[in-house]
Amino acid sequence: MTGSGPARRVEVTVDRPANGGEAVGRADGRVVFVRGAIPGERVVAEITDDRHDSYWRADAVEVLDASPHRVPSPCPAAAAGAGCCDLGHVAPDHARDLKQAVLLDVLDRVGHLPRDVVAGTELASTGVRRLAGADTGWRIRTRLAVDAQGRPGQSAFRGRQVVTEVCVQPAPGMLDGLAESRFTPHAELAVVLDADGARHVTELAPVERPRRSPAGSRRRAQQNRVRRSRTRAQVIVEGGASAVQRVGGRSWAIPVAGFWQAHRDAPRAYAETVVDLVDAHLGARPRVAWDLYGGAGVFAAALLDSTAGGLEAVHIVDSDPAALDAADRAFADDGDRVRTHRGEVAARIADLDDRPDVVVLDPPRTGAGERVIAAVADARPGIVIHVGCDAARFARDLGLFAERGFRVAEIRGFDAFPLTHHVEAVACLLPPAHG
Repeated sequence: MTGSGPARRVEVTVDRPANGGEAVGRADGRVVFVRGAIPGERVVAEITDDRHDSYWRADAVEVLDASPHRVPSPCPAAAAGAGCCDLGHVAPDHARDLKQAVLLDVLDRVGHLPRDVVAGTELASTGVRRLAGADTGWRIRTRLAVDAQGRPGQSAFRGRQVVTEVCVQPAPGMLDGLAESRFTPHAELAVVLDADGARHVTELAPVERPRRSPAGSRRRAQQNRVRRSRTRAQVIVEGGASAVQRVGGRSWAIPVAGFWQAHRDAPRAYAETVVDLVDAHLGARPRVAWDLYGGAGVFAAALLDSTAGGLEAVHIVDSDPAALDAADRAFADDGDRVRTHRGEVAARIADLDDRPDVVVLDPPRTGAGERVIAAVADARPGIVIHVGCDAARFARDLGLFAERGFRVAEIRGFDAFPLTHHVEAVACLLPPAHG
């Protein structure tokens, strides 16, 4: 190590990927998580966080021995310091291999799942699936930050700066002309392409500025999520207040600032996966389904349409009133077979009288957690399909199900966020009676 203070640099060989997009090595007796490095590389890394006794965080500033999988990043925004395409320097096929390795690691280390069981899944044998389309231009929903001069762009990886260089994730034409416009300083823009390719842009009022917290702290990240989730004034800039999206033969009118999958192919792929797994592992025609954290009800629709009228009731539970309004409109012709329940999932499960044959769980990044999983287990479902967008929380949730006697029948991974470290996973879980 040379120098002192925050600009200290170390030479480190990184040997494995970490959950979060970094690569892991050792220097001066400490674990070092290096952003911008690829396992197998020897790099010079600049320490960015040395507050912990057992590990440091660092950025790769010079590559001494490059991986054969290193490529020039295609993303100008990431090159300028944005937090968007953090694996843009990794060949996409190899990035999927790294995501597979991360998922397998956390399933073992965090979920404590039997290795022989995980080894029998598609995730282990085949790897992470690529969704339809290219590895750039896949995003049909995005949020842009607005700087003090009213210019839109990507949020910087660290700090409050706004990077105005263009990211390669949004679909072609999605951001055309926005860079030349000016918006309310420190606001956000929600930009969406609908099912017909029309653009909708809504400006969200600035969030309250936080009291200062230690840089990079988990508490600050939690505070930011809470502030951003609060109701904020909205102004329609272009298009309408909602965007029509389609999956299969159904349509949903989703508020522009509301939730829909970012990758254009993800809703179809996940819905088909849920149906696939239920057909392969339930062993009977389902009568009742719970779609927990169900939003507008894409999974509910897939189950309804795949069972040819066999489902008597589908319960959609979510805390987002706009999403449930969209669900109510989408299922208006399905009679009382679809029932929506607004509120926190853990609290509302007790109100669901019908014992479920199928439970689909698609929680936010924080995962479902012990209380929800205990309630699902107590309901004695015939099958659980768990969808996870955070690898570690997904593994933790699967471990909690395993503690209650559920066994893993299948796990699939999806590269739903190309050029980034994020990976989506879907697990099929069977209750003790099945095995």
